[in-house]
Amino acid sequence: MHGVTEAAYYVKLPGEKVECRLCPHTCVIAPGKRGVCRVRENREGRLITRNYGRCSSLALDPIEKKPLYHFYPGSLILSAGTVGCNFSCDFCQNWEIAHQEPETVVISPDDLVRKAREVDSLGIAYTYSEPLVWFEFVLATAQLARNAGLKNVMVTNGFIRPEPLKELLPWIDAWNIDVKGFSLEFYRKVVKGDYRPVLKTAAAAVDSGSHVEITTLLVTGLNDDSTELEELVKWVATNLGVDTPLHFSRYFPRYRLEAPPTPLETMRRARDMARKHLHYVYLGNVADPEANNTYCPVCGELVIRRTGYHVSLPGLDGRICRSCGSELAIVR
Repeated sequence: MHGVTEAAYYVKLPGEKVECRLCPHTCVIAPGKRGVCRVRENREGRLITRNYGRCSSLALDPIEKKPLYHFYPGSLILSAGTVGCNFSCDFCQNWEIAHQEPETVVISPDDLVRKAREVDSLGIAYTYSEPLVWFEFVLATAQLARNAGLKNVMVTNGFIRPEPLKELLPWIDAWNIDVKGFSLEFYRKVVKGDYRPVLKTAAAAVDSGSHVEITTLLVTGLNDDSTELEELVKWVATNLGVDTPLHFSRYFPRYRLEAPPTPLETMRRARDMARKHLHYVYLGNVADPEANNTYCPVCGELVIRRTGYHVSLPGLDGRICRSCGSELAIVR
C-alpha cells in the first residue's frame, strides 16, 4: 500500500470533520482540507495520510551526517525522507520537500528494509523532511527493520503527542532531536509551534533507553541569546544527562530568512558555555578541525577524530578510553 491510506490517531467529529491526534497541533480538519503538515487530509469524514510509501529522498549517508556522533561512529546508514512537516520554520533547511510538492518515488516498508540490507547499512534513518508526519510508514518499516537486525534512527523536530510516541518508542534505537530554541515566543513566531512537547519527547526517548543527541541551529539574533542558551544546556544536562551529545549548528540564510550567517564567535561562545555543563558539545557547519572531535571527559585525550565525514577511533577500545580506561557514552 502506498500514497493514500487511513491515518492513525484521529477522532471523528460532527459534520464529517475530524480531529488529528498525531501531533500537538490537534488540527480540526473539515472535509477536503488538510492539516498543518499538508499530508493528513479529511476525505469524506476519514483522515487519510497522503504520503504513505512516498519517498522524496534516499541516500546512504555517514551516521555523522544525521548528526549522530556517539551511535556506531563511522558507520553508514540508509536515509529516507518523505514530504510534509508539522512546523513551518522561516529558516527551513529542507523546504523544497517539507513545504513544496517534490517528485517522489513509491517504496514499501519491505523495499526499504531490503535496500538497507543490500547496501550493508547499519539500518534506516528517517530524516530529511519531518518523519513524524510519516508516522504510519515509519512504524511499519521500523518493525520490519528491527526484525531484520537493523537499527532505526529518527532525525526529527520531536513534535508529537504522547500516545503515538509511546507506540513508536520501542522500535527506535537512536534519535537526533531538534530543540530549535528555548523560548515559546521564538517557537511561536519563527517555528510555528511549541518547544514544550519537544522537550517531553526527548525525555521520553531517554527514559525508553534509546540513544539521544540534541541539535540546535543557532540563528543570528533570534535564538542565540546567552541566557536562553544556558537555560537550554542546563535543561539537557538535568533532564537528559551530562553525557548527552549537543550539536550547535551554524545557520546560513535559507528559505524565508535572510539574517546573516551565525558569527563564529557566537558558535564558540555557545560551545564554551555548554562545556561547563555537558561532556560532549560539537559545532556543525563550521570549518574548525577541533569542532567535531570527541575527547574523553575524564582524561581529555582524543578518542574519535572527525575530518569531514572521515572518522577514525584512535583512542577507543570498544567504549573504553585507551588512555585512562573510562567507559564512555558511545554506542558501538
